[in-house]
Amino acid sequence: MEKKEFLPIILGSDENAYGNSRLFVKNCGVRPLLVCTRRLTATLDSKLFDIRCIEGFDSEDVFPDALHSVLIEKKREYEKLIVVACSDYYAGMMSKYYPRFDGLIENRFISPELLSRLDTKERFYKLCEEHGLDYPKTVIVEPDEREHALDGDKIAFPIVVKPDNSNSYEYLHAEFEGKKKVFFFSDIGEYKTMVKHMDSAEHVYGGKLIVQEFIPGGDDAMRVMNAYSSNDGKVRLMCLGQPVLEEYSPKTLGNYAAIITRSDAALYEKMKNFLEAIGYVGFSNFDMKFDRRTGKYMLFEINPRPGRSSFFTSAAGCDMMSELVSDVIRHTPRERPVYGEKTALWSAVPKGVLKKYVRDAALRDECMRLWRDGVARTLFCPGDMSPARAARIYHYYYGYYKSFSRYYFEKSDSAERNR
Repeated sequence: MEKKEFLPIILGSDENAYGNSRLFVKNCGVRPLLVCTRRLTATLDSKLFDIRCIEGFDSEDVFPDALHSVLIEKKREYEKLIVVACSDYYAGMMSKYYPRFDGLIENRFISPELLSRLDTKERFYKLCEEHGLDYPKTVIVEPDEREHALDGDKIAFPIVVKPDNSNSYEYLHAEFEGKKKVFFFSDIGEYKTMVKHMDSAEHVYGGKLIVQEFIPGGDDAMRVMNAYSSNDGKVRLMCLGQPVLEEYSPKTLGNYAAIITRSDAALYEKMKNFLEAIGYVGFSNFDMKFDRRTGKYMLFEINPRPGRSSFFTSAAGCDMMSELVSDVIRHTPRERPVYGEKTALWSAVPKGVLKKYVRDAALRDECMRLWRDGVARTLFCPGDMSPARAARIYHYYYGYYKSFSRYYFEKSDSAERNR
């Protein structure tokens, strides 16, 4: 039997995995394979892909052998295989076990050594210092220092507090009252109440906390950048977005709910130089905030994978999955990177949520105009909306009205009162 040209294997079953599947199907004409522990809402009742659910696939005891078996099996059917990791965990596993998969897949992953310098905020900020990148004033809090770490004048309130790696296994499995991915505190009392709950939990989070100054501005001061770097470490594509609204429920706080694609030539060049200087390969996702006081972009973190909301790049005409295929399957040279320049809107939430919760009038009007021009929505794929899937997705989608009504708060107002 003649082998087919190539197969994309996507690790995960969330919105990120679904969006990447859409891009492979639409722009590359190939049906991907999803490998995961179980289907999540985003991929239920979809016909875009094949799926392999493996019990314990998100466990290191299972992952390496299980994926290796899938690769060996599919290598008999396809000339080439590529792997896309849709979570920090899977990206970390691919970095750690890449030597075992080398020769079976076409795309590379960053080394464990480089990942170790990027996967916690403390080490990432040291790397930022080395390369002249800006980041917020930060206090690193050890587990045994939490209660008294902010006594005195180490940092001015309001503050933002987050675990060193909010996607780490340890924090994901820690349970305590009021748990969030990111905390906003106006005074020391609020901070110490959180610490009390964290330290008295049945499953105590034993990692470090990152305490940072709050950069003035609401959700629309945030910026997100997704990039793809070739197997030889050259940036091939970058796309910048301005989040106009984030999510507010405790488990998803800080996730982007809507993004307008933007362009900034100087920022593109700065981040390109950084990625190439450190020898980065594959997908990267930066979160940052524009500090209007200084005119600087303050970096928060880098994720070694496409961002959860990375489908927004397609709205600007920047298809990261096609760029991966052009690099490692077609071997198409690219003399200079493609930078996102088109202005467009991506939204995970209904239009009515944007109308009510995007507070800046000019941005709200821009959102409404861009929506009329054609909004990009990850989970709404023409041709993949069976009655069962449509019912499920619309139920999930309109649930945002209830979520925002219950959890929304004014970050910028809190910051301005405490400046």
